[in-house]
Amino acid sequence: MGSNYSIVLGGQPADDTLKQLLASTEVEESMDMPSSIQIKLPVSRSSGGDLTYIADSRFAPLATVSVVAQAGGSGAGGVAAGAAGAVSAAMGNPAAPAATQCIFDGYVLSQKIHLETGTTNSILTVWGQDASWLMNQEEKTREWVNVTDATVASSIFGQYGITPAPENTGNDSPSHTEDTHSLMQRGSDIAFLRTLARRGGKVCRITCADTPGARTGYFSVPKLDGDPVLNMALNDPDNWTVNSLDLEWDATRPTNVTARSALFSDASQGGATGDTADSGLTPLGSKNLAAFSGQTMTVLLAAIVDSAGELTQRAQAVLRETGWFLRCEGEADVERLGMVLRAGMLVKLVGIGDVHSGTWIVWTVRHKITEEKHSMRFTLLRNAAGDPPPASGGLGGLLGVS
Repeated sequence: MGSNYSIVLGGQPADDTLKQLLASTEVEESMDMPSSIQIKLPVSRSSGGDLTYIADSRFAPLATVSVVAQAGGSGAGGVAAGAAGAVSAAMGNPAAPAATQCIFDGYVLSQKIHLETGTTNSILTVWGQDASWLMNQEEKTREWVNVTDATVASSIFGQYGITPAPENTGNDSPSHTEDTHSLMQRGSDIAFLRTLARRGGKVCRITCADTPGARTGYFSVPKLDGDPVLNMALNDPDNWTVNSLDLEWDATRPTNVTARSALFSDASQGGATGDTADSGLTPLGSKNLAAFSGQTMTVLLAAIVDSAGELTQRAQAVLRETGWFLRCEGEADVERLGMVLRAGMLVKLVGIGDVHSGTWIVWTVRHKITEEKHSMRFTLLRNAAGDPPPASGGLGGLLGVS
């Protein structure tokens, strides 16, 4: 059937001639990194003797570029009932899973040209990044007083015409006051927000749903309590939807945090404690890392905070970052899957054993689009494993499962 997408350059859809010439369009979307685009097209001689597309205003520095994709065919993914809207709740993905989706919205930042004799096999590669680049063009020194982290994020997003997501205010930090610790910014706006997000256990990213230019800024905890928007099957002889899966788990990550800090408001010698073994995230399986491995691993956190509650938030943030101990990499075709994957979606792997079957979050997606095909390389993460059946040997015996 071929791919079903459009590319918008400088606010205008690419003409058919250009679209047919494109060798490939690749888009990478991630929960914790900027989205990027790479466009490759052949270079030839124009009627005037110049090289084509090199000086085209549509590929000039900071020219706008967007890619809108739609799932083709009926697919075999088995979209979960009531999933419409679930994607929107999962870190700013489009409304209904089957809707047209703007998978990239940003700016041209770089060109690379490969030339060969007579321009045969010569290629122009255009590279771009999402709208977070606008927030990276000036390094600043600024003091923020009497504001929470979410208030800062909302203010900064607003300066760039980016709509703050409503869920940004959830799980917010305490107010940073002048008589305790104000908040100092030393760096670009996006670098500052990503630092705040990491220490608060949140994800900072900018995305659009289905309309280029309608951008939403997310500064929030990944949402894991919704229903999966589709099933992914590898071995179903009739309804398989993914081409391959590579799975791994890593038991060398912390499961507990011991946190200590002295407070301006408390002169006691022991200071505040914020010990925790809970990340605060919804588990995507029945066994967290400590239960899965049968062993705990504790790290020590020392942070400058103003309350025990804030210290506990910092400790939970450590476990949120390290708690993704299960990882899955795979490849799927949009037409076969029946859906365009987006970072932040919840999906369900089926038929791959009790440990790994279940709900996962899509962390990264690398789209490769040609006229013939739209394929996706994806990374899924999970913070809990399934519960294998009782066994005296094998994996169950190794992990002490009874």
